[in-house]
Amino acid sequence: MFLIARPLEFESRRPIVFLNSDDADELGLKPMDRIELVFRDTVEVGIINIAEHFIQRGEIGLFRILQEKLNVRMGEKIKVKPTLPPDSIVAIKRKIAGKTLSHNEIKNIINDVVKSRLSDIEMTAFVVGLHNHGMTMSEAASLSKTMASTGVGLNLGKKAVYDKHSIGGVPGDKTSMLLVPTVSLAGLTIPKTSSRAITSPAGTADRVECLCPVNLSIDEIKKAISRENGCLVWGGALDLAPADDAFIKIEYPLSLDPLLLPSIMSKKKAVNAKYLVVDIPTGRGVKFKTIADAEELGMKFIELGRKLGIKVECSSTFAEQPIGYAVGPALEAREALKIADTGRGPDDLINKVAHLAGVLFEFRGFPNPEKKAMKIIRSGRAGKKLRAIMAAQGGNPKLRIEDIPIGTHSVKVKSTKTGKVWWIDNVAVIQVARAAGAPFDKGAGLVMHKKLNEPVNKGDVIFEVYSEHLYKLNRALETVKCMDVMCVGKKYDMVLADIPEDDEEERYFILER
Repeated sequence: MFLIARPLEFESRRPIVFLNSDDADELGLKPMDRIELVFRDTVEVGIINIAEHFIQRGEIGLFRILQEKLNVRMGEKIKVKPTLPPDSIVAIKRKIAGKTLSHNEIKNIINDVVKSRLSDIEMTAFVVGLHNHGMTMSEAASLSKTMASTGVGLNLGKKAVYDKHSIGGVPGDKTSMLLVPTVSLAGLTIPKTSSRAITSPAGTADRVECLCPVNLSIDEIKKAISRENGCLVWGGALDLAPADDAFIKIEYPLSLDPLLLPSIMSKKKAVNAKYLVVDIPTGRGVKFKTIADAEELGMKFIELGRKLGIKVECSSTFAEQPIGYAVGPALEAREALKIADTGRGPDDLINKVAHLAGVLFEFRGFPNPEKKAMKIIRSGRAGKKLRAIMAAQGGNPKLRIEDIPIGTHSVKVKSTKTGKVWWIDNVAVIQVARAAGAPFDKGAGLVMHKKLNEPVNKGDVIFEVYSEHLYKLNRALETVKCMDVMCVGKKYDMVLADIPEDDEEERYFILER
């Protein structure tokens, strides 16, 4: 059958076509079936939707992805015929049934994801199958290798590549911005590819973008590395593991994260990392509540690293309050740059950086590795190195801290009690910061004036909210009223919070890469 092309101005990663219901019936096709499209010398496969009215009989509506692949214009004739679904569907059904998949089955699935041959429903089935039945370490290794191989790799020749990754979930974690210059100053190569925020107020790429460009190409990264031995760039601009980006779009609305390990390790494999430290924030309000949970995950990372040729060490880090004082892209960029320049700042952040950098130094065989890292940080040399990295990425190395714009609207939240800070709710901090506009509005966020165990007097400012828009500031303040961001009490106060009877709100889902 020949049908007349009708280009549609719709964007999708999926090769979707619309058929009139009469043509679909004649071909014996139903929604989500496949159809082969032949135009001149190009053959593509489309996923069918049915249109009753806006696609006439004899027409075929094409989403933009297929228009570009076929190079077809309005009114040109396309030869069409039914075709079978890809073989990877069989493997997906096996995973739904709880079977262990072979390397070739996983390879077929990932290749079909990258080539947009699977519908969202089929990808969702695979994600749910992994969530329900888990994966073996062999499956995780196959997923990691295949996802890395389908992306654009970073090859730095004979240089040993060191890397760091955080599981995420704790607000204000600007560790990478200080760790990269510290590690590169010691002569180690660390091409840090980072994510933008998905559910947090700021990802590392969002923070660094307040200082310099982060959307670098592979060649630009290589130039930056050759100059400074380190970089801080957005991994999404590099297409390191395109299948993972597609899976994240399925996982997020479902609040599922079964691909955590292969997702992270595929990107480390893609940059050819040989040594990796994984930061596992641990505590209330983050993914991993206990040290036992963190240890279980850490052992999986270590085992998967062995299968991929990456030496991994994991650290469970305290995560029951924001790291440092600032939360939100620009506020965190200011704090990180000031600490790097002066070597002075909040102990929790500096100690965490020194420990994680020390793990990488230990891989290299440096004596007293954590002490060495601390000495570099305290010297202020990390600031010069960070500014050199900014320049290598196209930024201004003479950028003043006060020139980083923050929200012009702010309000100070004061304590209604005297005592000390018993706990800080990270989830509440995140939701207030996002209500204020972070991470989309880079100047939005919070500055904590009090941290755990610090004394508080009634009327003291406990935190300050910043926003670029007055209506978002008001929205953030409404969130503050609905949530207990911080608990202040006296030594013998026994009631920490009241739990309403109808509090059935879904737990906050954390998804960070």
